[in-house]
Amino acid sequence: MADTESGTGLPASLEVAWGLRERPAKGPRPGLSLDRIVDTAVRVAAAEGLGAVSMGRVAKELGVSPMSLYRYVDAKDELYVLMQEAAVGAPPEAPAAGTGWREYLAWWARAQRAVFRQNLWLLRIPTSGPPIGPNSLAWMEAALAGLDGTGLREEEKLSVLMLVGGYVRNESVLMSDLEAGMRASGVGPDESLRRYAAALGALTDAERHPAITRLLASGVLEYGDEADTEFDFGLDRVLDGIEVLIESRR
Repeated sequence: MADTESGTGLPASLEVAWGLRERPAKGPRPGLSLDRIVDTAVRVAAAEGLGAVSMGRVAKELGVSPMSLYRYVDAKDELYVLMQEAAVGAPPEAPAAGTGWREYLAWWARAQRAVFRQNLWLLRIPTSGPPIGPNSLAWMEAALAGLDGTGLREEEKLSVLMLVGGYVRNESVLMSDLEAGMRASGVGPDESLRRYAAALGALTDAERHPAITRLLASGVLEYGDEADTEFDFGLDRVLDGIEVLIESRR
């Protein structure tokens, strides 16, 4: 098994990711390495979804026995962390110095969403703890840095990060699930919305569902929104709430 005894308390694989210990010079088979294991797992997840990733499947793809992988990574949950690190990468270049906190957080949120949209399998990794890998902490640092000068206490900055990050993740999961459902049905967004409106019209009436009746009469369900409209609307409302808190500190 991978050695976990160290001053950091981190598994050996994560210490390797941080550059705190050398990568194993030789594997059970020539050419096997932590990088190859993680890259193979990411490739499987991208092609077939996170559910297809297992130590056995990764070993099969690499042409080694499952036990061979445990020299590098102790368990699948640990592999998930390393896969996430590989997929998220470092955050893109931050906005210029002097950018207001609101524009800065909007940049951060959209950059996070872009990563999720490109790697939908990331959304299926269970959140089992706070960020700990070097790339994940770089994203955390970027968000916290954007709140400098706002007057928020440090615990409030952390709560803001969790609020915005949670919104991005939740919206990404919802959109991913809806898109998967539409792909499975073979129906496009506009037609799917029209069918939903027709179903609502057949199932509801003005006496029992006056609010839904008004919604249908407005015609808003007859066409879909432009790309990112719902995300931008929700993000603006989240930032509005944060702005109220920041103004209260000034």
